[in-house]
Amino acid sequence: MRIAITTETFLPKIDGIVTTLCHLLDHLQIRGHESMVFAPEGGPRLYAASDVIGLRSYHFPLYPEQKVVTPFARLGKRLARFRPDVVHLVNPVSLGYAGLRYAEKSGIPVIASYHTDLPGYLERWGYRSLSPFAWSYLRWIHNRVDINLCPSPSTRNTLVAHGFKNVRVWGKGVDTKRFHPCYRSRQTRHLLTAGHPDKPLLLYVGRLALEKQLESLRPVLDILPDTRLAFVGDGPDRGRLERCFAGTPTVFTGYLKGLQLSRAYASSDVFVFPSTSETFGNVIVEAQASGIPVVAARAGGPVDIIREGETGLFFEPGEPEALAGTVRKLIREPGYAGEIAAAGRRHAGRRSWETVMDDLLIRYAEAIRTYGSSRSASPLLSPAQ
Repeated sequence: MRIAITTETFLPKIDGIVTTLCHLLDHLQIRGHESMVFAPEGGPRLYAASDVIGLRSYHFPLYPEQKVVTPFARLGKRLARFRPDVVHLVNPVSLGYAGLRYAEKSGIPVIASYHTDLPGYLERWGYRSLSPFAWSYLRWIHNRVDINLCPSPSTRNTLVAHGFKNVRVWGKGVDTKRFHPCYRSRQTRHLLTAGHPDKPLLLYVGRLALEKQLESLRPVLDILPDTRLAFVGDGPDRGRLERCFAGTPTVFTGYLKGLQLSRAYASSDVFVFPSTSETFGNVIVEAQASGIPVVAARAGGPVDIIREGETGLFFEPGEPEALAGTVRKLIREPGYAGEIAAAGRRHAGRRSWETVMDDLLIRYAEAIRTYGSSRSASPLLSPAQ
């Protein structure tokens, strides 16, 4: 197959979407398929065996870390030369619309994958009035494609409730060799605890952004003063968070990759995840694979990943005392924490990237077989229609 992919975000940015997309491109190369990626400028020109076409982009005013390509970007000549069998719109907003226009004009089947709760993000950024418009716009785009994919059953339920059609679950995987308890390191633990490796260590991995609600972890340190916290990652909210956590035993490492990241996970005691706006939560599965117990907010994608009291624990959003109590229980009862961690590790072992990506190839083939012959050039509609 020949797959053309548009994505609103790509390397050098690091997030769950980019991680998934890199695994996809690696898998397409292994399986012998051809691919081409259209993304905002600034990334590599080649990834795996795929050409990456960087397009002129602008910083999104509400989120300067995110680059945006105009929805009227000209992709036609390159796509015509590539002759794709299917077009995959990854998290379509702006650039995804340009890919959709080409596919509609050319009669090529289209798959779209939904990864980010943009309406929820707008609410948390203080733009609640824009959330209904975001839902309307996203529904308009997604309901013009042949197959919609999302990462979890809870996200599928949300999309269906907002009028999205033909929505299937396409989960995410984890590399259980890269994320493994064997990477536990006394030296890494020393760094993450600022020289106190014998103190309990909480870990968060991911973007440091307002919508992640990371400030909600501050009361835990006040309630459990002997506990240490490490933030692994970076993002637009780092400065505010450093001020918020000033005077507490908190370490900010910035982004870690490769062996450093593997060691950070495995060297911690509890993984804490307070975000309530996740469509999945890759880092939760990475923590499970690394053999540490997970405590997450009972909301969004994590609800589909964690089995309460077995592969992880929940706390109710907005209740820091409950979060602190759950963390205290895991710290004081290492046997119980070990049971949760072991079950989480077994659960993660059933989520291989190979299986996840082979499932996507089946969806591609289905779209080509079912919609390839029936699709024809269609007039472009306006969002109001």
